[in-house]
Amino acid sequence: MKIIDIHTHGLGGYDTRTINPDDILKIAKLHGAQGITDIVPTIYPGSIAVMRKHMTSVKESIERQRLALSEQRSVATNSKFKTKNLKSARIAGIHLEGPFLNPSKAGALDGTSFQKPSEKIWKSMIEGFEDIVKIVTISPELKGAQRLIKTISNMGIAVSLGHSDATYEETKKAFQAGARGITHLFNAMRGLHHREPGIAGFGLMNPGIYVEVIADSLHLNDQTIELIYKVKDPEKIIIVSDSVKETKTALPNQPIQDNTGTLQGGSLTIIESATRLIGLGFDRDKVMACISANPCSYLLSSSQ
Repeated sequence: MKIIDIHTHGLGGYDTRTINPDDILKIAKLHGAQGITDIVPTIYPGSIAVMRKHMTSVKESIERQRLALSEQRSVATNSKFKTKNLKSARIAGIHLEGPFLNPSKAGALDGTSFQKPSEKIWKSMIEGFEDIVKIVTISPELKGAQRLIKTISNMGIAVSLGHSDATYEETKKAFQAGARGITHLFNAMRGLHHREPGIAGFGLMNPGIYVEVIADSLHLNDQTIELIYKVKDPEKIIIVSDSVKETKTALPNQPIQDNTGTLQGGSLTIIESATRLIGLGFDRDKVMACISANPCSYLLSSSQ
């Protein structure tokens, strides 16, 4: 069974803000040691030049991983001895969290690096990475976002909506333009209001859109997670880690935050989050689908 984390910035002292592909491979190995089979390393927003350098690190790590697997298969074919299973997660592509995001909902990200949606900027950023970028997070309320969402979706890349102050109608238009997901539901976005359900309300109510959920007990109250499972089709829920460099495995679930108290990233891997929810009484099959079948379906549906 595939276990897929579609939103991870790093783990165990390494993150995607690097020009060294070894760092990405170490992140993959740390996730793999947890039983995670696939990851989509998530690039922080920044200048286009810096983002492309970080994307290059991921691209090179993918190529090195494929080469190592090919060599491993060759050795296994020509030898009676089995090669050692390194338990490294496959690097399945790139998730760009930005730069087309709303500074008013920056959360832990650097809002000063955000860009206004632009076809020109998009083309300069994606050139040479068209085959490995799998997800792009965009704020749908920004001027030019709807057009860019169509462009990106037509390339077979999943558009996820996040870091956003979008209304329900603005989110609906983005969905109609091709968006298929919402990044870390409720976090860094307009909340529910009884007269304006906003982007979070659309995520809960629309049966066709997937929602990421950070289930570490710190980003969302457990009753909020319970609400999501009661309202949302469980086949459209994807548990993500949103893990960062400071995230450690097999340690107490402590908040990772800056000196203002802003959460910087998830404190648990998706395996740990799933185990926690099951321990609280959430349906095991539904929870496990949120880290396996659901993210797999999300990635496949966008590429078709």
